[in-house]
Amino acid sequence: MKYLIVGLGNKGAEYENTRHNIGFKVAEKIAESMDVSFNTANFGWMAEGKHKGRKVFVLKPDTYMNLSGNAVRYWMQKENIPLENVLIVTDDLALPFGTLRMKGKGSDAGHNGLKNINEVLQTQNYARLRFGISADFAAGRQVDYVLGTWSEEEAKTLSERIETFSKASLSFVFAGINNTMSAFNGK
Repeated sequence: MKYLIVGLGNKGAEYENTRHNIGFKVAEKIAESMDVSFNTANFGWMAEGKHKGRKVFVLKPDTYMNLSGNAVRYWMQKENIPLENVLIVTDDLALPFGTLRMKGKGSDAGHNGLKNINEVLQTQNYARLRFGISADFAAGRQVDYVLGTWSEEEAKTLSERIETFSKASLSFVFAGINNTMSAFNGK
């Protein structure tokens, strides 16, 4: 069985440690836990590994957040990965910082990366793992906030949260969506 885990983010040093790039950070932790490295590939950087006997592709798209769907579709088709074996890891303004929420399907909730994936795949029926970044910004400052760096307080627990999200992602691969949601949601 093959799985595709896609961490959403934006390429470039100026975005590296921003809230919007949390998907990249989780993807990097997943690759590290499987002891594999990212290599330049079509539509981004790809790490290939195994988790409990299952082949796992971990993708960091280089298409920028708002065009992530093309990368997801390409790798699903290239590796013949079914939709039910795809997990998208992304940030979420509607959740308190560090909150984990996995769902088997759903709307884009205003997230441009998910919106593009929905448009390209012509469905909302894929698993997504949302990392709460909270919405601690003044009216009209959303872009500055999501493209901003973590606060001192957030930075203190960020590595532990990334580790938990990495474990949840690999649980999706081995235990499936329902078991993973039961074990990790809200944690």
